[in-house]
Amino acid sequence: MHNGRSHPLLEQVPLTVSPFVSLPTATTLSYNYKTMPSALPPSSLGISAASDDPASQPKPKYVISGSGHAAHPEDIIASCRALQAHVSKMQEDAERELRELDARFKARDLAEKRRVAPGWLDSESRLLEPERSTPEQSQGIGSVPEAQPVQGERNEPAADDQGAALDRAFGGMALK
Repeated sequence: MHNGRSHPLLEQVPLTVSPFVSLPTATTLSYNYKTMPSALPPSSLGISAASDDPASQPKPKYVISGSGHAAHPEDIIASCRALQAHVSKMQEDAERELRELDARFKARDLAEKRRVAPGWLDSESRLLEPERSTPEQSQGIGSVPEAQPVQGERNEPAADDQGAALDRAFGGMALK
């Protein structure tokens, strides 16, 4: 190897020829073999290829990854911007779809509440107040008018007389 000579130790190893090992031979080319052109011919359709434009000539790919992939820095930046645009579009679509889903859930919930309590959600008053009944409304079909106290009787509170309270609540049960 030094000065065109091989290593002295390798010169001492005899070479043997094995009948079982055949060395590769040169391939013979076909008689109609033609070399490939270095550039593609122009399109027969009249469409200009990207390589026809001198501004779009391939840029030197001097950024080389560990896997052996090579690219120009502008190509890398363009692919990163395209990826960022794609991710932001996907995020906007997902947020829009989430808002639509939330609106559908709220509409379904509102429809269920209106089914259970119709008219309740249609007005702004949210406090239920019972209407006070007048004495004419309290005396219905089966109710007995209250007896007027006699002058000799003491006027006790109605809560002590449980029978009278029951008669007022459920109507009188007059004996015949």
